[in-house]
Amino acid sequence: MNATKRTRWRWIERHAESDVRLNRRQLPERHGEIDVRLNRRNLLKAMGLCASALAVPGCLDSAKQSTDQLIEDRPNILWITCEDVSADYLGCYGDDYATTPNLDKFAAESVRYTKAFSTAPVCAPARSCLITGAYATSLGTQHLRSSIKLEEYWGFTKCLRMAGYYCSNNYKEDYNFKDAELWDDSSHTAHWANRREGQSAFGGFSVFNLASTHQGQINGSDEQFFSTYRSKLKEEERHDPAKIKLPPYYPDTPFVRKIWARYYDLVTYMDKQVGELLAQLESDRLADSTIVFFFSDHGMGLPRFKRTLYDSGLHVPLLIRFPEKYKYLADSQAGQTSDRLVSFVDFAPTMYSMLGFALPDYMQGRAFLGPKARRGGPRKYVFAAASRVDEVYEMARCVRDKRYKYIRNYMPHLPHIQPSEYPDRAEIMQELRRVAATGKLTGPQKSWWEPTRPVEELYDCAADPHEINNLARSSRHKAVLKRLRKALRDWMVETRDTGLLSEAEMHIRSAGSTPYEMAREPDKYPLERILDAADLVGRGAEKLPELMELLADSDGAVRYWAVVGLDALGQKAKPASGALAKLLADENPNARFAAAGVLCKLGFCDKALKVLAEGLEDSRETVALYAAREIQGIGARARPLVPQIKQAQARCKRPDGSYKNQNHAMFIDWALKYALQNCSR
Repeated sequence: MNATKRTRWRWIERHAESDVRLNRRQLPERHGEIDVRLNRRNLLKAMGLCASALAVPGCLDSAKQSTDQLIEDRPNILWITCEDVSADYLGCYGDDYATTPNLDKFAAESVRYTKAFSTAPVCAPARSCLITGAYATSLGTQHLRSSIKLEEYWGFTKCLRMAGYYCSNNYKEDYNFKDAELWDDSSHTAHWANRREGQSAFGGFSVFNLASTHQGQINGSDEQFFSTYRSKLKEEERHDPAKIKLPPYYPDTPFVRKIWARYYDLVTYMDKQVGELLAQLESDRLADSTIVFFFSDHGMGLPRFKRTLYDSGLHVPLLIRFPEKYKYLADSQAGQTSDRLVSFVDFAPTMYSMLGFALPDYMQGRAFLGPKARRGGPRKYVFAAASRVDEVYEMARCVRDKRYKYIRNYMPHLPHIQPSEYPDRAEIMQELRRVAATGKLTGPQKSWWEPTRPVEELYDCAADPHEINNLARSSRHKAVLKRLRKALRDWMVETRDTGLLSEAEMHIRSAGSTPYEMAREPDKYPLERILDAADLVGRGAEKLPELMELLADSDGAVRYWAVVGLDALGQKAKPASGALAKLLADENPNARFAAAGVLCKLGFCDKALKVLAEGLEDSRETVALYAAREIQGIGARARPLVPQIKQAQARCKRPDGSYKNQNHAMFIDWALKYALQNCSR
């Protein structure tokens, strides 16, 4: 039995009732395989969830009260989530042009959190964290649209279901892993009202995800947008583009204003949906027994918001309303604000704490409500990660305290805005590219379009809420920079950040196991040694000798980061060309392809192109995608590969032209589409 399984058993045995004699025959190795022959009482005992052993302090006078009494005192929980909404663009968060009457009224009845943050600036990794209570970077679920095996983790709704809760989800999951046992019903028709008599012993947990604010909804003709959304609003609820206050990093054009007005309209439309759900809760006479959360999955779905580690991409609204009988679980009074730092990784342990369940050791967050919130006190930092989104590779991490934000860009030689099929289709991106091409952008508008980005970024979020004044080189902020730099590294090491492995290498090393388990085996994953190599990227030409030495390291991930460091040096990496040529036969595919890409950029394409062409034929799609991106990155030098590029694109599709899958096969085709465009120039 591996260390992770032993840890889980210690948790189960520690929290089980003393009269329960557990052995490993009573519980299968995986939580999802609980023997259906166990009755509910024995099941709760075995999982450490027996109500009489876990009475909530302050609610019940004695831990000896009956299970039935405890069941009656457990609340229903409703999560109302929306997509792509930043906190600052709601009326209750201070935007006087937002039209959000239902949320404003709800905020007056709730605790409003002013410093709540997603752990990722895109949906799937953020949602995998919400459902598990673990960082996506620990699970290997950090890359958008991927399928990860999770044996050790199970979503907290499984625990609720086994404890007697009816759990419904309407309807989006998008966790980067599949588990049919998470929900009683997860569909477009899922609803708390669908619970059958006798189906729930404790109560209900329901999620409603409102997709009306998703970035995809802002596109299309004026007629289409009016028909779908704007016509549903009263005249006084519609937003005038001329009255929009744009952030300083956006150019002021009529089309930009129109798109922003559309977003405000979508937020108002979403507000009406929230009002309908809350009204239905009242109508069903459940408002007095239901704790209601409202939050979004990450920041607004516009460039420089979604996909970025700035507050515009991570800062989310969070409102929680507590009925009178459950106000003892709150940390503030209704109508008050809380400035405590809250992270998505805290949501699952908070659910357990509010419901009186023991906290599993594997959860990486800390409860911020309920009796378990007293443990460890408020958090000092929140963390987030940016990784691959669609076909675009990214590797950046950030840490934030209540005032300062630190970002480490591990691929600083890449621009903030890389070519990417899905966002490039959006009309707002096309408009921004048009304006950028005129050369008329200035100040913070221009910096977003630079061909490279800073290695480190530091912002005073209180004085500079738009995060446009980088203080990383400020002599007055050296102590802050050093403190946050260390906090970020400590977090990456403690949580075993799998992102230091390329996506393909993570899967290769996890064969027969899971990324989470693999990352906890030092022989398979010498994390700190790899992190030391990654930290050399962007540190200047003086690191060239050290990077060249690491090209011969025994670990392929170290060799890969050495190549990335050379890539960031540009033409200054020429002295390493001979050593790079040796890596064209490297067993690590990403080190091999990255070396080929750097050699091509240095003018040595002959053998390198053959290596990349062979990469396109690899049956492992995560491997082929990286080869495709390297081919895209070398531009017109890839012209000899045009036949192989077209063949690889054909392999991504079925005879009818549809993609073999909507994940990597589609992303490979997208990357190669841009590669062909580069070859034609």
